[in-house]
Amino acid sequence: MRIVRGLSVRKLSPTLLVLAIAGCRSNNDLNTRPSFVTSAIVTTPYDGNSDDLLTGGLGRSGLAFFAPAPGFVNAAAPTAGELRRLAIYQNYRALVDTTTAGGYGVLYGPNIDVQGNDTLDEGKIAGDETLAFDDGGTGQVNATMMVQVPASFDPKSPCIVTGTSSGSRGVYGAIATAGEWGLKHGCAVAYTDKGSGMGVHDLAGNTVNRIDGTRADAVTAGGASTFTASLSDTDRASFDVRRPNRFAVKHAHSRQNPEKDWGRYTLHAVEFAFYVLNEKFGEHTSSGTMRTIHPGRTIVIAASVSNGGGAALAAAEQDTQGLISGVVAGEPQVQVAPTATIHRGGVAVAASGKSLFDYVTYADLYQACATHAAAYSGLLPVALGPPFDATAAAARCTSLKAKGLLTATTTAAQGDEALSRLNQYGWEAQSNLLHLSHFSSYATPAIAVTYANAYARASVADDLCGYSFAMVDGANTPQAVSATAANQSSLAQIFAIGTGVPPMSTIQLINDNAQNGPTRDQVSQGQAGVDYNTDGVLCLRSLSTGTDAAGAPLTGAALDRSNAVKAGSNEVLRTARLRGIPTILVQGRADALVPVNHASRAYLGANKVADGEGSPTVYYEVENAQHFDTFLSFPSLSTRYVPLHPYVMQGLDLMYARLKNGAALPPSQVVRTTPRSNSFTQISTANVPPISSAPVAADLITFASGTVSVP
Repeated sequence: MRIVRGLSVRKLSPTLLVLAIAGCRSNNDLNTRPSFVTSAIVTTPYDGNSDDLLTGGLGRSGLAFFAPAPGFVNAAAPTAGELRRLAIYQNYRALVDTTTAGGYGVLYGPNIDVQGNDTLDEGKIAGDETLAFDDGGTGQVNATMMVQVPASFDPKSPCIVTGTSSGSRGVYGAIATAGEWGLKHGCAVAYTDKGSGMGVHDLAGNTVNRIDGTRADAVTAGGASTFTASLSDTDRASFDVRRPNRFAVKHAHSRQNPEKDWGRYTLHAVEFAFYVLNEKFGEHTSSGTMRTIHPGRTIVIAASVSNGGGAALAAAEQDTQGLISGVVAGEPQVQVAPTATIHRGGVAVAASGKSLFDYVTYADLYQACATHAAAYSGLLPVALGPPFDATAAAARCTSLKAKGLLTATTTAAQGDEALSRLNQYGWEAQSNLLHLSHFSSYATPAIAVTYANAYARASVADDLCGYSFAMVDGANTPQAVSATAANQSSLAQIFAIGTGVPPMSTIQLINDNAQNGPTRDQVSQGQAGVDYNTDGVLCLRSLSTGTDAAGAPLTGAALDRSNAVKAGSNEVLRTARLRGIPTILVQGRADALVPVNHASRAYLGANKVADGEGSPTVYYEVENAQHFDTFLSFPSLSTRYVPLHPYVMQGLDLMYARLKNGAALPPSQVVRTTPRSNSFTQISTANVPPISSAPVAADLITFASGTVSVP
């Protein structure tokens, strides 16, 4: 005999029973729109043939390394569908190595099924895709959320995987990682751009992006804009006179410091996914749609990589509703106050637990010069990354020596000293040959500028450290969007081709304080010549240290700016308190963008201190793996490093087995890998062996007495 709210079912007639059950339903069972969603909710079905959720209709072949980018009928006025397809193409290829020899289509990719077998098809996935803003009606946030529900979703065995964007990318930024894994496993995928995605405001033309990537006049778009700079028309016009043809970009200039809320935005994406699923599968009654898919009865894995991995951890820490079942964070950009000691090989590491802004400005200072170290001798720069100006890098060495920040007297010795300083600041030796690729791709300088503005909550009009964003002419000086057809097309397509952190596409980083007037930063003239704008980098570094290059304390406005950056940086510190949620951290030992000593190792230690040595958090550190798998297309990098992506996917497999079947997670360990002998050799599991369920003692990562011990 069942009891319905204290009533005996046996004592009720069938008619009264139906009425009793209906009358006893709580309002909590009604599927109600979340309060943070006040925008339109738009759902689009995809047939899995002409278009699909995972590949944008391109299939495995259309995403491969040599496949051309999808085009437009009119490049200057792309449709929302065309932008979506290109966004999937660009974001997928940005996160994984899509060369066959590197593992695409062999170890991973749309055609590889959940058992690791090649299905020999294009891997397209049918289903529904739903978009909405996470805001609450203010129009000041407008984080984009997206829920993909594959046709294979089983409401009787529901699962949700989060796909918070990596970097500052738009809402498709995790399509190749958490997105692909979730869709293949029949899970709904809850994406969010976490409030730092693709919003570009052309201040001169006053145009902005809408949620589907198309552009509109800012006034016309109104609250439907993904980002409009908080300037009055008068202030915008004044700024355009002073700094003509500039752009405001959401992550840098929203004045929201979005990183502090990445966990909240990820949780909102999960809540929105439950709403979408119940609208689709819930019980429809005269009172409305009743929820049939609930938290606590649904496997929910918070997962993503890089900034998205950090967001997954933040979400788990902040989850007070019991939404999240487990976490898989790949190469997480996560910041904690260091509470544990880290030893490697029985020796305390030189530095650990530093903040992102601290270590990224330190890298910005020394990476260019470090490329003249002996470790780089005889290696062609083109084989290690994008084009690079070795002369400007040598000039950086000279400028650092003149400022007292290096002591060596020759360029070669200065390069060795700069590289040594990076190692002493927390970078593992395995990452030494990656500093060129990270600096020459402008990842490091771009992140330093973006986060300085974000943490300071600076306006685009504040000219922080003399940096701005603009398109440039042949002389590398800012020019109007209208100056060329290429400029106009680039801006029209920026939603699909942008990363959220300039330089991106034709939008460049500008040194407004250059001796020869505002100029593209990489080639600008500083006080000591073309030295990769040492003056600007020293300004950024001072915001972190609170001192000038000579070590003297900042005063006045400079001190105020530094204090604002420090306050913003402190807002994003995580607690590492996960309250027993099973968690997997996966990171490459060679990570040069987010060094392991400041990220996964520090977070593991902080978690064990916060939750106890028995907390179900494990860490898999992969030798020879680094941050950007896509860089493995460069010949000299492909023979020195292995992809991390297979290990993030295995981490998701392990977590799913834990949550679905109670399988034990393998213990924390170092995974020993073997890079390929040449870039044409097919990678295999001999190069990237699986995480071991029973690693040898020499490979175990342990925690005891406040110390993380790494082999």
